[in-house]
Amino acid sequence: MERTLRAYVLPTIAYVVLLETMLVAALLYWPNFEENVGALKAMAPIDMLKDMVDTLAQGGIEAYVVGQHFFKGCNTLGTAAAVLFAAGAVAGEVHRGTLEVWLARPFTRRRLLLERWIAGALALSLPIFLTTWTTPFWLGFVDTEVALAPLMLCAVQQAMFLVALYSLTFFLSTVFDNPMGIALTVLFLTTLEFAIYLVKVVTHWSVYRLTDIEVYMKIMKRGELEPAKFWPLVAATGVFLVASLVSFSRRVP
Repeated sequence: MERTLRAYVLPTIAYVVLLETMLVAALLYWPNFEENVGALKAMAPIDMLKDMVDTLAQGGIEAYVVGQHFFKGCNTLGTAAAVLFAAGAVAGEVHRGTLEVWLARPFTRRRLLLERWIAGALALSLPIFLTTWTTPFWLGFVDTEVALAPLMLCAVQQAMFLVALYSLTFFLSTVFDNPMGIALTVLFLTTLEFAIYLVKVVTHWSVYRLTDIEVYMKIMKRGELEPAKFWPLVAATGVFLVASLVSFSRRVP
């Protein structure tokens, strides 16, 4: 397990730095956003983006924070990280010709796979909580504040969404042999899903409705997760993980 975790150290550090940089830049821009919200709305090329600017303006600093950090930052960087962390989990061993060596370790296949899944899930999730935890500190530089507890609940929702996506990609990695092909396929599908989100007539068919600003604002106001948006992600993660274990148990080196 320790060796597996070490493999994620550098990618995780890069992920944290990028996520934190985006967060800090967005938070320090808050006073300018307040002053120029009208101009920003006028510049938005489609109605969905205009509505999003309206939501941010009407919801104040809370809507701005969850929109910038979770909906924009974590959804974009997190989706990429989820795919890249999972695509090569097993397919990468096959592609490099090291699967047989990995399986020769004195552990069961189930343990080997779970160790790799857990390491990737932690590398994907912990940066979200870490960067969210720093939010109140950076808001102090623009003389405003947001309660940390509901923000951390939003981080739970966001992390669960990304872990579900990670688990889907991880399952595909146990089935197919080409990590690059897996990554490109999932990135194409997630890009399509995000494009669907931006089209009003079909937006409700997008998985990104599970992590949009409205979901986070409900969490911020109620101080609790929304079961209808959270538990399906938990269930999907469980299904993909079980499917991965079954697929890997039948995998021939």
